[in-house]
Amino acid sequence: MAKPGRLGVGIVGAGKVGAVLGAALRAAEHAVVGVSAVSEASRERAENLLPGVPILEIQDIVERSELVLLAVPDDSLGELVTGLATLGAWQPGQLVAHTSGRYGVGILNPVRAAGAIPLALHPAMTFTGMSLDLTRLMDCTFGVTADAAMLPIAQALVVEMGAEPVAIAEADRTLYHAALAHSSNHMVTLVAQASQLLREIGVESPESMLGPLLRATLENALASGESALTGPVARGDVGTVTAHVQALKEYDAGAGGDVLAAYQAMARATARRAGNRGLLRPEQLTDIDGALDAEPKATEGN
Repeated sequence: MAKPGRLGVGIVGAGKVGAVLGAALRAAEHAVVGVSAVSEASRERAENLLPGVPILEIQDIVERSELVLLAVPDDSLGELVTGLATLGAWQPGQLVAHTSGRYGVGILNPVRAAGAIPLALHPAMTFTGMSLDLTRLMDCTFGVTADAAMLPIAQALVVEMGAEPVAIAEADRTLYHAALAHSSNHMVTLVAQASQLLREIGVESPESMLGPLLRATLENALASGESALTGPVARGDVGTVTAHVQALKEYDAGAGGDVLAAYQAMARATARRAGNRGLLRPEQLTDIDGALDAEPKATEGN
């Protein structure tokens, strides 16, 4: 027998997020009544994660669904919502949730105007679009935004998918999303740059060298915050920072690289935070700034 409160769910967008969340809702015994999928990759993803679910046009999905999950790119969301409102697609009492990190429920005002219930459910994790993501949801949190009376509904949907809801105020959504993007996206860039440097000097398996270091660093940072801060910048080791800048300038000049700019920006931020914690004296901060701006030394023979 079906659990009480089971919904007919429509998935708009069979990207990596939409297909996985659709599968999670289906596992919670909601009925997925349709999914939109345009590209060959999204159709294959829908077939793998949502077998037997019909691929339908978006307006048909909205018409059939008690809960519509909009899993589309941020820049497409507003136009999609407004376009469906113009067609009179939204229904009174219908739940309409989007998965964008950037937006709260304000972007769903056309939904609200039609008498439907807007929800923002953003999973704070990266997705592969494969079944292993369903297991990862168990350790995931969702940034949830909804009207106060509807927040329990949004939270319950997240819990049913196996994750933990965290309420985010409408006005805080952009900062919330910036925090996640700054940590996750920029980490990928930093790892790629570090791996590139190691390969250039002949390290055949940079991931083997960086893996234990980065895992320990992340665990320490999450457990101890800035108390885990270490390294030449936090120690005020001006000579080492100067040597790093020199080497990276020479490397970038030859490789047309972008490593130095990232190093300088993060080193300055690290120095400021170390100074605020009393780890660096004002004169050490000045010296670190000078080292980061230093011109490369002339090589012999120039």
